[in-house]
Amino acid sequence: MADGSTPKNRARRSVVVHEFTNSVLDPDAPMLGPVEDGGTIIANTAPGCWGPMITPSLRGGHEVTQPVFIEGAEIGDGVAIRIRDITVTSSATASGHDSSPEGFCLGDPYVAARCPTCDTVWPETHIEGIGQDAVKCDACGNAVKPFEIVHGYTVTFDDTRSVGLTLPKDGAETIAKSADHYAALPDESRQHSILNFAPSDIPGTLVRMRPFMGQLGTCPSMPMPDSHNAGDFGAFLVGAPHDYAITAEQLAEHKTDGHMDIDAVRTGAIIVCPVKVKGAGVYMGDMHAGQGDGEIAGHTMDVAGSVTLQVEVVKNYPLDGPVLFPLEEDLPPLAKPFTDAEKAKGARLAEKWQVSEIEALAPISVIGTAANLNEAIENGLARAAKLLDMTVAEVRNRATVNGAIEIGRAPGVIQVTFLAPLSKLDAVGLGGYAREQYGV
Repeated sequence: MADGSTPKNRARRSVVVHEFTNSVLDPDAPMLGPVEDGGTIIANTAPGCWGPMITPSLRGGHEVTQPVFIEGAEIGDGVAIRIRDITVTSSATASGHDSSPEGFCLGDPYVAARCPTCDTVWPETHIEGIGQDAVKCDACGNAVKPFEIVHGYTVTFDDTRSVGLTLPKDGAETIAKSADHYAALPDESRQHSILNFAPSDIPGTLVRMRPFMGQLGTCPSMPMPDSHNAGDFGAFLVGAPHDYAITAEQLAEHKTDGHMDIDAVRTGAIIVCPVKVKGAGVYMGDMHAGQGDGEIAGHTMDVAGSVTLQVEVVKNYPLDGPVLFPLEEDLPPLAKPFTDAEKAKGARLAEKWQVSEIEALAPISVIGTAANLNEAIENGLARAAKLLDMTVAEVRNRATVNGAIEIGRAPGVIQVTFLAPLSKLDAVGLGGYAREQYGV
């Protein structure tokens, strides 16, 4: 792993990323950079989910960017990531609800695809024709499909990237014949575009675009398939029959929860991520054109795009997972900052009842992940309590009267979002981000 210590590795003000992993985040693999504390990362990202899912040689459910070394980021710190821009470059994509046919994987179709004819794990494949049997094994010519689309759609986007429209069969098949072009697959990407499958089950449906990053975070401290760098998908690695099997204790220790699928991780948001390896290893991918909370179909509109981030080291970050400062418009109603009119009414109440001081509050969203939503909520509550030096009972109360529990992804990613005492945020070095984001 690069350590940023030699003159040739002098930290840069900006790093441009166009390299991808083989879908495994490995802390011992070389990182790009280093980029200076306060510097900029610019990347062209590849679609996540379906493309890598039908590309058996990849060893995870996404194709994320090669991690970037951040100067000054030490184990136990955090990295604050300001999302400056997310722009969709794909002009079409396809997606849908999935199933996993029997015999096409070794325990986990995301991680260990296999050809059932020649029994090769992670076989090299190529595209022949279009449709759900288009991915063929290089060795034996058999169709290899660790995943099938049960009900799906092909969607094309307008030139302003504001809306999309799902296509009938003829349109989906026309796009499938030039799949890589419409997907705008980056030159270094190795995935087969899901547009080759040409699904068309809900033609003529108009959708809004609201792009965000499904993957954005820091490198875990042991090799881990990128899509499984979270408490829910990571649970599939525990006791698995393939090379990336881990224990529950290893998952809790090493993951960084970079795979969140939280739709508030979009342009203008600030996310603070834990540092578990020297240099942090900031990576990204799995850009979505839009998604409702929960990603309940299991997948959404995965697209290629360009991303600009600004990174800043936060010393002595106390959590093992991320916290988010969303755009104000993305906050639950009760977690929005109080207006001047509301504060004036509160001041009158304080005067009437002789309350000497009204605590200053600011929004924060603490991420929780686990194998299921109930356990993810407990994880998020415990993290919020640790971060702000309060009891879980107090967090529960504050999230009830001044916030909400939001679902990022089923089965197990949530946000504990609430108005927290600004003094508590200041104590852990995060108050400045709240003031920047919300003007409190």
